[in-house]
Amino acid sequence: MTRVFLVRHGHTEAAGQRLVGRLPNVHLDALGREEASRVGQSLSWTALDAVYSSPLEHAVETARAIAEPHGLELEVRDGLNEVNYGEWTGLRIHDLRPDDRFRRFNAQRGGNRAPGGEHGAEIQGRMVRELSELRDLHPEGNIAVVGHADPLRAALAHFSGIPLDLAHRLELGTGSLSLLELWPSDASLRYLNRPPGSPP
Repeated sequence: MTRVFLVRHGHTEAAGQRLVGRLPNVHLDALGREEASRVGQSLSWTALDAVYSSPLEHAVETARAIAEPHGLELEVRDGLNEVNYGEWTGLRIHDLRPDDRFRRFNAQRGGNRAPGGEHGAEIQGRMVRELSELRDLHPEGNIAVVGHADPLRAALAHFSGIPLDLAHRLELGTGSLSLLELWPSDASLRYLNRPPGSPP
């Protein structure tokens, strides 16, 4: 059994305001750095075998705070990347709310895609592949995986047997910690959305 500690990156100035998607040079703000430090402290008492991260800067900064107390080098994996929001990348969420396509995308993620971007099923598929590969690399290990809210929700929905269209019901705050236990043919969600600084 592999214990996968899923961490949403720490807070950024764009969180809840803009769909930054895969834009470069988005860094943790002061709150995000504090959250990263606190989740790193939470996991410092757990023997981790590896730390994996999305390639985006704010995820990498969060992952470093987890890896350093263990003396581990983090590994970046493209499959853990944020959603490709296509034409919506960089736009303010407030400005997107009147768009019927945006409403459909959020209400029925399993059947829609961002214009020029990823389909909900594609997001879920790549995340499930990534976590399954990491499970097979660490069949009896403890690993931390740092990523982004929507891809993490999609993966959690799959392994919890929840329809993708309902994945938005899984709340994941910035810097939050969730624990997923994975076997080759089964999975168990042990806890969800613990705030940074909570015991693992």
